[in-house]
Amino acid sequence: MSNTDRTHDLVLWGATGVAGRLVAEHLTEQYTPDELSLALGGRDETRLCELEATLVEQCSDWQELPIVVGDATDRESLDAIAEKTRVVCTTVGPYTKYGTPLVEACISAGTDYCDLTGEVNWVREMIDRYHEDAVDAGSRIVHSCGFDSIPADLGTKLVQSFAIDEFETPCDLVRIYLEDGRGGVSGGTASSVVELFRAASTDPVARQTLRNPYSLAPPGERDGVDPGAQSFPRKDPLRGEWTAPSPMAVMNERVIRRSNALLEYPWGREFECTEVVPVGSGPVGLVGASAVTAGLGAATAALAFGPTREALRRFAFPDPGEGPTREEIESGYFTLRVLGRGTATDGPFVVESRVSADRDPGYGATAKMLGEAAMCLVREEVDSPLEGGILTPAAAIGDPLADGLRRAGLAVEVGEWDSDQT
Repeated sequence: MSNTDRTHDLVLWGATGVAGRLVAEHLTEQYTPDELSLALGGRDETRLCELEATLVEQCSDWQELPIVVGDATDRESLDAIAEKTRVVCTTVGPYTKYGTPLVEACISAGTDYCDLTGEVNWVREMIDRYHEDAVDAGSRIVHSCGFDSIPADLGTKLVQSFAIDEFETPCDLVRIYLEDGRGGVSGGTASSVVELFRAASTDPVARQTLRNPYSLAPPGERDGVDPGAQSFPRKDPLRGEWTAPSPMAVMNERVIRRSNALLEYPWGREFECTEVVPVGSGPVGLVGASAVTAGLGAATAALAFGPTREALRRFAFPDPGEGPTREEIESGYFTLRVLGRGTATDGPFVVESRVSADRDPGYGATAKMLGEAAMCLVREEVDSPLEGGILTPAAAIGDPLADGLRRAGLAVEVGEWDSDQT
């Protein structure tokens, strides 16, 4: 069966989870059955039917939503699902534990796929094991389609596209600023973090993946000039204020470098990117940057040590299936700014992009990002030479994803940097 001759356009796998339910709400609010053939997938048929009833009640356009039942550990049931849909959109993590059989099923069926993973060790495993198979199958496996890593990855792509169009040269340096935000943490996210650090404590490949800034690049190309994530407080070279390391840099920076490699280095092999948290200027900024750095270091040390990691899992982190309240999701927000510096024939320039939302970044906004990434795949709204492989949002979809995010209510902007507005 060809990819265009399937029962469903999109199966939302893990629809009854915290993130999955938000994605389902977004898709049914944003689209109609005439625009999208959507099915709800998971292992608990009763809960799926309850969700279907709620969605039908909330959205008058939808009279019914098909239900597909399977098990994340049962390859046969996943094969049956993948063969009947054009795109699988999954929120079921930790992906290290539950993601691989579904990736295998989608590649086998020539089905496109997108997820929310921030587990860099698992993405490295998927690249090494399945990239060539996905290329041969024409299956686009697009990881990290939420707050990890669409704002940073797409923001960088927009900056580079603008620079090339306006100045006929890319930026050689990109700085990503996690400027502001408020949101909650779910049990699923906490479990993913625990699995990442558990893997790093026992698996040499996972440890090497976390240490090497180019660990998600194609095999044979896993080195370069970029020193990797910032480790200490630093005065920013573009904005002149103090910055601290970003907790998301470990994933986002590697995703961006993979985008550059997959697109055959349009930004050059000397390209460098760093994600940071801006804190402020002067002595107060230095104190703030030092405090953020110390807190991040303490959290990393606690997660790296088995007994404290287990204690955090049991007593501090929410249980799987738990997440922020509806009020917390709707009162959350974030702003991520990307600055790119380059040199044109008539001198240096700086380009800016911004992605922001008035929803919790990890859930309310992430649900819209994942849903719109899936819709770009469904509608073939992509600007990419790549027809298959283990891909990134910027490399698989590219600039059209910005239009999808805008339709979903996120603010996405790009242009020359006005330093007076920072």
